[in-house]
Amino acid sequence: MTAVVLCDAAAPQQVFAALSEALNNNGPAVLVRDARASRMVAAGETPLTEAPDGTALLIQTSGTSGKPKTVALSAAALRASAESAHERLGGPGQWLLALPLTYIAGMSVLVRSIESGTEPVFMPSGPFDARTFLQSVSEMTGARRYTALVPVQLARVLEEAEDNTEALESLRTLDAVLIGGQALEPDLRERAQALGVKIVTTYGSSETSGGCVYDGVPLTGVNVEIAEGSDEILISAPQLASEYVGDEQRTADTFQNRNGEIWYHTGDAGTLENGVLTVLGRLDRVITSGGLKIDLDAVEAVVRGISGCSQALVIHIPDSEWGVRPAVVVPGAEEDAELSAQIYDEIVAELGRVAAPKVVCFIEEIPRLSSGKPDLLTLSSYAASQK
Repeated sequence: MTAVVLCDAAAPQQVFAALSEALNNNGPAVLVRDARASRMVAAGETPLTEAPDGTALLIQTSGTSGKPKTVALSAAALRASAESAHERLGGPGQWLLALPLTYIAGMSVLVRSIESGTEPVFMPSGPFDARTFLQSVSEMTGARRYTALVPVQLARVLEEAEDNTEALESLRTLDAVLIGGQALEPDLRERAQALGVKIVTTYGSSETSGGCVYDGVPLTGVNVEIAEGSDEILISAPQLASEYVGDEQRTADTFQNRNGEIWYHTGDAGTLENGVLTVLGRLDRVITSGGLKIDLDAVEAVVRGISGCSQALVIHIPDSEWGVRPAVVVPGAEEDAELSAQIYDEIVAELGRVAAPKVVCFIEEIPRLSSGKPDLLTLSSYAASQK
């Protein structure tokens, strides 16, 4: 087993130094914890002190709604990820860290910096601020400059840059802005491109050392297949994780050996046409309600086609009669009985009464995880309380 060093997410220089040692096989595996994780340890949770041999980085994640898991990544996997990313982007460069270090997207920025032999630019700790981000971009000195954001951060940056010529010029100096964590809305991408911002959408997870598909095209060395029957996205690549620490069954179910090659079962549905991957959503977004299957993504697509509902989310909540039912959450709007009725009627007209939501509720702003993804557990609790 390999020892584990716990690093504070609020001390990025400490994390950077520890990760440098781990990637050179000179130090223990790195596990970054934030204030919440520290409180859990203080409350009696047993801290992780050992990792499987060969582990350089541990990422603890549960996505938006799943069972917590600890992903073990080797130095070789992390280096392969950085090498293939730089190859696609046009070469190594300087990186600006604007994402939490408790997530693989943030740690990937540090890995790529180490592999580039460059010092990253660190934003001040605290909530993301678009103005501070743009100031940090202006402080970059590398010949090539990169950063990674989630869509909600990009939207805030564009709002700031659209009315500030100097800030926009600074933003345009970035050779690529990687966008991941969730789907990028087409209108937001078009808005960025119209301003001359170089956007690259990424698809990947902790299990793939971060993004391994850029703008729908797998990076060098990454093989993608679509499973027949389920349409699940399968990935084989040198940047795959080694295992889920302490969970042999989950590891065996997720990382399956086929003729000597390991394939990661992503749990995402997709299509692959002419070498371009399109991610359709989570397979577990299909629920069984009253014995019938409902695709929540299909329901969400109907709702988002209604004026004023472009950012709406569809989740599922418990139902005493049907087991679970869809629920619609519309952000940025006040309670509107007429709009609620329209949403209900259009869902039924398009998908049938089985897909009718149990509740349509309104919320000032979508709660999000620090990764920028919607907090589905909080949203489900909120929607259930509105019944």
